[in-house]
Amino acid sequence: MQPVKRSLDSEDRTTNEFLKYGYPGPVSDFMVRSRYAASFNRALRNPNWVAEHLTKDNLKGTADRASSEFSEDKDIPVAFRALLKDYYRSGYDRGHMCPAADAKKDSEAMNETFLLTNISPQVGKGFNRNYWASLEAFVRDLTSSFDDVYCISGPLYLPQKEGDKWYVKYEVIGNPPNVAVPTHFFKVILAKRRNEETFAIGAFALPNKEIDNATPLAEFNLPLEVVEKAAGLRFFDKIERNVRVVSPLCSKINCTLEHDAWKKKRSK
Repeated sequence: MQPVKRSLDSEDRTTNEFLKYGYPGPVSDFMVRSRYAASFNRALRNPNWVAEHLTKDNLKGTADRASSEFSEDKDIPVAFRALLKDYYRSGYDRGHMCPAADAKKDSEAMNETFLLTNISPQVGKGFNRNYWASLEAFVRDLTSSFDDVYCISGPLYLPQKEGDKWYVKYEVIGNPPNVAVPTHFFKVILAKRRNEETFAIGAFALPNKEIDNATPLAEFNLPLEVVEKAAGLRFFDKIERNVRVVSPLCSKINCTLEHDAWKKKRSK
């Protein structure tokens, strides 16, 4: 028996006997912007993940989000594109995966965070405008304790139990239905000090619903492997995972959120 081939290169897609008349996919649209890299899911019209690298210096800038507008990503074929009209009167916010506040470098970087390939439907009150925003600020503030902070964010579609069975159910917005509404969102964080050979890693998964500010962030702190299994992704796989190399982020710093502190910083 021949060993199973785990991926196809471009030659396979044209010469493979079974793909003589075309490769059906899935296609994961990969894009690199000024302040992030991302993978887009054509079936769900959501990002698979959005990756950032944050430092004290690259967070600096004067670009103002008030000058930016949400826009459809023309790099995605129309048939698979998230549309502005999908969000109209949907009851959901257009939630950033790479926050606008992380892209103050210049207007181009700021505008790129408003592309719908960086956006997912999020509950507004109590989540996108509150708890999630506080978590975004927490990630930025890590640059005060670490020289390099890497953050990967994205949606999850998790099962919920009904009776004695488990189901994956999520709303789809748009008319006709077009964009999936994730049940949860994750942030996976890797932080490093340049004078150390070790890394700190934290993984968080939050439900897409109103969350009381009194809820400790620790409630959403999960083992990295749990988030990987739920997302079907591998994070920071170039790093050896043992206690000599990797420590839990929340053992290195105090994992608490300062709610509404980000609003004061934005107003300055």
